[in-house]
Formats: sequence, structure tokens, C-alpha cells
Amino acid sequence: MRSWRIAVVLFAVLAAGVCAAAVAVVRWRPAPAGYAAPAPSAAGRLDTRPGSAGPEAVDPLLFSPGACMAYPPTSGDRHETVFLDAGHGGIDPGAVGSTESGATIDESTINLPIELDTMALLRAQGYRVVVSRTQNTTVTKLTAADTSGSELTVQGSFNDVTARDVCANMAGANLLIGIYMNSGYYGNAGCVTGYDADRPFSGGNLKLAGLLQADVLNAMNAQGWAIPDGGVQNDSGLGSALTAQAEAYGHLLLLGPAEAGYFTTPSQMPGALIEPLFLTDPFEGSIAASAQGQQVIASGIADAVSQYFGA
Repeated sequence: MRSWRIAVVLFAVLAAGVCAAAVAVVRWRPAPAGYAAPAPSAAGRLDTRPGSAGPEAVDPLLFSPGACMAYPPTSGDRHETVFLDAGHGGIDPGAVGSTESGATIDESTINLPIELDTMALLRAQGYRVVVSRTQNTTVTKLTAADTSGSELTVQGSFNDVTARDVCANMAGANLLIGIYMNSGYYGNAGCVTGYDADRPFSGGNLKLAGLLQADVLNAMNAQGWAIPDGGVQNDSGLGSALTAQAEAYGHLLLLGPAEAGYFTTPSQMPGALIEPLFLTDPFEGSIAASAQGQQVIASGIADAVSQYFGA
């Protein structure tokens, strides 16, 4: 079964595209206590304690305010940089779903606190962390060609995703992790992680994807949530397309290789993209919208990074 998400750009944007063939039948269960809250604000997730090391904009002229920000470690220094991408943002909400209490939730406001929670954990472990965004904004500075009314154009979606690769490259990241959520039809549920097999560092991509899938799924299911395992999947089977050129490309832009005449700024480091939950499953949506659920997912991502680097 294939689950089609909100259209953006096939194999390139993951605005809410096709997730996975291996999706499990959802079990409709009461949400745990406190799990019906709407997605919280990112306020308070950034480390602003007196004396804490402040962030640095990688290129304030190229990216939106608060986007592509580099944060130094808060304890020790492993001399490694991790790039975290909170998918979507600004006028691009990504997938839209609901909690079991009926609250509407969107992907962009859920991905952001997970990214920031993960950043805090990794900084405390000695990593320099670069995040795609720290607010509910796009990453690229939008131009007139990027928008149509209150929505991104196809070109705008393309530009906003490729800006994340540019940010990771400019920051000298050693590892890239995309944090997204899934959506689909009734019965679609579970965690899936994508990687690109057609890069020179495909072995690193697969290693990272396997660790992310295992560690995030284990962290969630240790809470008793019984999230189905959608597995690790090649990015050629993920995404959705609006143009023939995007369909012919056959990869997620965040992870994929360069292609002459189409995409010239691919990421230059191993990476993977995880979608821990389906927002269109009210049980999973309730977990995704809760601060505890976001922190549990962040802890799994941080564990995967530590394992990847052999910490």
C-alpha cells in the first residue's frame, strides 16, 4: 500500500509525499494521559542560559532570519558537526493531521521542537550542531517566484529544500538528519527512515538510517506505544512529484545526488531522513504533538548519532 501525502515535489521535497510500502494497520487506542495537546511552540527549546555559548548564523544574507544557525557544544568538543533539518516551515506546513482530541496539527510545528530537543542533547554530548531553522519560517529567503498567494510554488518548494543542503555544506557538517512526519490513508501508521543508495557515501547513509530507525523506534516503543516498524527504505521509493523533471530525478533532494540541469548543490556528507509517526493517525498524531513524544523521538535521534560516531 502506498500512502500519498500533501503534494510538493516528488522524490525531492518530502513536503508530504509517499512514505512507504510497508505500513501497518493502525490500532485505534485511547491516547495516554496528556497526549492531546496541540504542538507546542519552539520557545524555550533553545539554550539561552546565562553563560551558554550563543549561536552563529552561517550566512545571514543567504538564509531567512533564524535559519541555518550553528550552535557550539555545551560540554566538551568532539570536533564533529551534525546538521539537523526540521522539515517544512513558514508558509509550508507540511502534512496536516489531528490528535485524538480533535486538535489539528501540522508537520512544520512538530518537526521544529524535535529538532531543537535533539540539538540540546547533542550539544551536551560535545557536538557542534547546525539546524535548518529555529522558528516557523522557510530556510531560503523567499522571492516573488517562490510564492503564489499564501503557498509555495513548485520552484519555491525546490528552493527551500535545496537551501537545507546548501546550509549543511556551508557549515561543514559531518552528518545530515532530516526530521519529518508522515501522513496517509486510514490504517497507515508507523516509523520509516529513508536513505540514498546512489551516493559515494551510500554505506554511511545506510548505517545512519539503520541506527535512526532502530533507536527512535525502540525509544518510542519503550513507552508502550507499539509503533509499527516501516523499516529502512531507499529514497527512490519515497516522495511525490509535481513535475516530470522531478519524477525523472528519482531521489529526495535532501539526500540525493546532483543532476545536470536540475540539481547542482547536493549534500556532501552521509545523511538519512526519518519519519517517526503518521500525523493522520490520531493516536500517533497525539504522541507527535506532545512534548514528551517529541523528547522521546529526540533522544532516539541523539542515540543514533552517538552510535554512528562510535561514542
